[in-house]
Amino acid sequence: MYDVLIVGAGPAGLNAAMVLGRQRRDVLVVDSGTPRNAPAKEMHMFLGRDGTDPADLRADGRAELAAYPSVRIQEGFVHTATGAADDFRAILADGSEVHAKRILLASGLIDHFPNIPGLRERFGSTVRHCPFCHGWESRDQPLAVLGGSTTAAMQARYIADRFSTDVVLTTNGPVDADANVLSSLAIHDIRVDERSIARLDGEGDLRIVYTDGDVLKRVAMFAFPSTTPQSAIGEQLGARLTPGGSVIVDPFGRSSVPGLSAAGDAAQAEVLSGPPSSVIASAGAGASTAMWLEQELFRSSLNITLPA
Repeated sequence: MYDVLIVGAGPAGLNAAMVLGRQRRDVLVVDSGTPRNAPAKEMHMFLGRDGTDPADLRADGRAELAAYPSVRIQEGFVHTATGAADDFRAILADGSEVHAKRILLASGLIDHFPNIPGLRERFGSTVRHCPFCHGWESRDQPLAVLGGSTTAAMQARYIADRFSTDVVLTTNGPVDADANVLSSLAIHDIRVDERSIARLDGEGDLRIVYTDGDVLKRVAMFAFPSTTPQSAIGEQLGARLTPGGSVIVDPFGRSSVPGLSAAGDAAQAEVLSGPPSSVIASAGAGASTAMWLEQELFRSSLNITLPA
């Protein structure tokens, strides 16, 4: 039986594995090989690694974990999980069975894009998802923001405030945003275009082709996809979830199910509107969650009553 089964080998899962491996815990990391940021060639806001390919970070993390013999990484997908703290049972997609005292869910999210031809192929290059991650690289250039919701309109207002004086909110249909927010867009010369988009074209630049044949040339577009969890384990074990399916965690990374923790994009504090979707935040959450999980494992092994 493993001390901890970690589901996912992104920044959160790998950093958690390192923390636990250094404490000589027997850890199995199971990874499906489908990282959310696979299309990206650069990551940012990670001190000492700014501009690094996230694939290099994952590879370096795996190499560093080789120093800890109690940590094992296995390629695969955790299909189901049952049981309770000290006796979890997980079945992998290949039919193999894993037993663990604790589970740390770090499997992240899946992005779902509008059905616009050419969008997914450009995600990570001329289609960008985060002004914190990619705003600096987009500065002082003609930009577009995709979507007709209040959230998309607010993102357009933010990007115009920080990075560009030439921003178009292209809604791909009728806009459905707060009137006050739309008024703010107009005041700050952010054009709203409600025409339907036929496709995205361009190599190195971006051409938004509308169904009427008109073309809007931009350097990049910011699009904010909807998300669902990569893993259903939190739901299977009965954890409290956000409406979007992320596991609700407390400040220690613990879910509502004893023995089940979560970190990274797969986890969300109840007081926040979403997970802190950045590489460094996920890595930090993996480390802190693993530290608290280590203390929980240690205390549960003691045959003494501890003060509260």
